[in-house]
Amino acid sequence: MVLPNFQENLQKYADLIVSTGVNVDKGQTVVLQIDVEQAPLARLITRAAYKKGATEVIVKWTDDEINREIFLGTPEERLTDIPQYKIDESLDQLEKNASRISVRSADPDALSGVDSTKVAAYQSAAGKALKAMRIATQSNKVSWTVVAASGEKWAAKVFPNLATSEEQVDALWDQIFKTTRIYTPDPVAAWNAHDQLLESKADELNKEQFDALHYTAPGTDFTIGLPKGHRWEGAGSFNARGEKFMANMPTEEVFTAPDANRADGVIKSTKPLSYAGTTILDMTFTFKDGQVVDVTAKEGEDVLKHLIATDNGSKRLGEVALVPDPSPISQSGIVFYNTLFDENASNHLALGSAYAFSLEGGTEMTEEELIAAGLNRSDVHVDFMVGSNEMDVDGIRLDGTRVPIFRKGNWA
Repeated sequence: MVLPNFQENLQKYADLIVSTGVNVDKGQTVVLQIDVEQAPLARLITRAAYKKGATEVIVKWTDDEINREIFLGTPEERLTDIPQYKIDESLDQLEKNASRISVRSADPDALSGVDSTKVAAYQSAAGKALKAMRIATQSNKVSWTVVAASGEKWAAKVFPNLATSEEQVDALWDQIFKTTRIYTPDPVAAWNAHDQLLESKADELNKEQFDALHYTAPGTDFTIGLPKGHRWEGAGSFNARGEKFMANMPTEEVFTAPDANRADGVIKSTKPLSYAGTTILDMTFTFKDGQVVDVTAKEGEDVLKHLIATDNGSKRLGEVALVPDPSPISQSGIVFYNTLFDENASNHLALGSAYAFSLEGGTEMTEEELIAAGLNRSDVHVDFMVGSNEMDVDGIRLDGTRVPIFRKGNWA
């Protein structure tokens, strides 16, 4: 590691994750999911969480190579038999209102060549078994954040032209520090200011309460409905106890839930999607009456079709997000092959479940009430990127009048 002041900046990053990411306070339980390659960062996060008053930090280690061997060697019937102790563990964490930190550094192609049917079957089974935790997270019952760390194979994918692995890892850490504002004198203050900026955009959209959005770009002519009472949000969120947290760092988006029954037209992806250990390229989705009726991809099409076939909600949309093309991540010109970054360089949509907090009063509704209000329910939530500097977006009011929201990829 030759990046200047790396240890100092890594410490600042760990402190930011704990203080701003999940806003750890006295007496809290923290669950940290992180790759074994990131043990130094895991130690700093754990230490920072206890320093802020956490009474328990649970570290859940992951490893790309071991996961690959598990998928290759374990029969599907055993993979999909999720043991009760894992379900009980998630319920125990939920009972403790545990804050959740997920550090992403996986190889985008970690499961390339593995039977996609097997991977899809496991993900479906795990999604059903751990449904309570997923619902609680998507309703902001608990604090949660998704952040990144530079892994060797991920860095090699992003920066293939750099000569050594060390240079690649350094380059990716440099981008992570830049986009999470670690290089500023006070990252926490910088995030507070950024949060206020995004919140102002969300407020403007909430006042309008558009009935639908219309997207146009090369290869795209797409209209998506918005449910009555939808709520746009910026960077910051609040859990059930009224405590603020940042669900994603970095983030440049304002987002809400669409009407799951109203999506029509064709929309093309503009960036690769890394999903289930596979890179999916050049996707085109055709929607009718809210559902995907046709989908193609240049690479990874079989994985994409398995995703859409997961359940009744996986072929409908659960999130619509607006990100200006002049955002720092977009202007870097880097394709990160990681949704946390690529979605913050581009307008994006998500297949699968909607966030209950994206609807006025949604966090107090039952699953049935959310469905009746137009919010999609599913065991998956997968973002894909559709924005570019050629995209226009119009808001459509109930009376049919149109208001420009984006022109050529930027706020109108």
